[in-house]
Amino acid sequence: MQAANRPAFHRHSIKPERFLALGFFILIVAGGFVLTLPVSSADGHTVGIRQAMFTATSAVCVTGLTIVDVGVELSFFGQVILLALIQVGGLGFMAFATLIMVALGRRISLRDRMILRDAMNQDALSGMVRLTLAFFLIALVVELTGAALLMTRLIPLYGPARGVWQSLFTSVSAFCNAGFDLFGGYRSLTHLQNEPVILLTLAGLIMVGGLGFPVILECLNARFRWRRLPLHAKLVLAVTAGLIAFGMLSILALEWDNPRTLGGGLTIWQKLYNSLFQSVTFRTAGFASLDQASLTDPSKLVGSALMFVGTSSASTGGGVKTTTAALLVLLVMQVVRGHERITVFGREISADTARRAVTIVLIAFSAVFAATCVICVIEHGRGHDFLDLLFETTSAFSTTGLSSVNTPTLTPASQWLLMPLMYFGRVGPLTLAYALANRLESRRANRVHYPEEKIMIG
Repeated sequence: MQAANRPAFHRHSIKPERFLALGFFILIVAGGFVLTLPVSSADGHTVGIRQAMFTATSAVCVTGLTIVDVGVELSFFGQVILLALIQVGGLGFMAFATLIMVALGRRISLRDRMILRDAMNQDALSGMVRLTLAFFLIALVVELTGAALLMTRLIPLYGPARGVWQSLFTSVSAFCNAGFDLFGGYRSLTHLQNEPVILLTLAGLIMVGGLGFPVILECLNARFRWRRLPLHAKLVLAVTAGLIAFGMLSILALEWDNPRTLGGGLTIWQKLYNSLFQSVTFRTAGFASLDQASLTDPSKLVGSALMFVGTSSASTGGGVKTTTAALLVLLVMQVVRGHERITVFGREISADTARRAVTIVLIAFSAVFAATCVICVIEHGRGHDFLDLLFETTSAFSTTGLSSVNTPTLTPASQWLLMPLMYFGRVGPLTLAYALANRLESRRANRVHYPEEKIMIG
């Protein structure tokens, strides 16, 4: 009788995690179909299904890897569709659905609020609609401000019409950490490495988008006073600053005399802001002012590590997230020091959160390792180095979009393999694992306790 009286939401509806995973998949398929239409192509011919699906996956997952020169091969209509996929993928399709329902005056149901809560990585259900609307307002203000700054340089370079469109497209792509551009030739920003206004504006957009909307709101509410910030915001800001500084110093040291990157005639000032931009773009942005294929092997290794960490929770970027990586380090420090609890900034973090962090990192590492092994087998004998392929798979999983092998040169089999890897990286290892797991059976299994016994480790 109790089961029969339960609300329909609990008995029949899709779980929020599965709804999010399914929503991203449907958006990818729909976007890929639209990109195959002749109207989406610059020359009126249809884009191949593999090229269209890869581009749609990369756009929805805000990655930036592409096997289509979107600035040349896509029509204006195709570019608008691509921009829409980037915006929806970056801010979340459920957030857009909420915005539409609010505009139409529809009531937001409990089920919708639960899905929003999971999509934005929040704990409470209260205030989710207001939070979503605040996210959109922040995104709109930041993207338009970035576009206005870019116009000051791109309009003189490309003319009014093209300059405005490229500024708007690039600003949205940067804030969403997507890495797509319309400059053509798969060159990204390498021809603009002597434009500090463009690179520093994009770096700012990338960093703001990568902080996560909750952190942005917390900073605004605290009026940027460190003592008033909650633990999550402090951890995100500290780790983000540390990773950017580490990446910048590493690139400066490793690429200073490289004639194909920083050592290719750049001034000291140009080396500084290009190394800063490279460090920021390693955080899952995908833009490149330096030729990624020309980076030294140590730089590619550092870049792979930074991409794997990625941005922060509830942000527009990917990776295992800054707080996850920080918690893993704190857990190691706790064990080494012999402490019973994980503490940072005068606050304690629960053991359950630490277990989740370990789970996320292990699942993510396993996915990247497995994909790299398979692609190495597929690309064997085709002249690609292992480090370049590792760089590519890490870039796909972390939804970064940087490539040192030139993605179009990979075999179709490797390109098809990168698609689910990008999807997996965007949906999230833990979210996807929960979406595929039967939580009810897990809870029942946890009710059974077995005798405890020690094993040797280390």
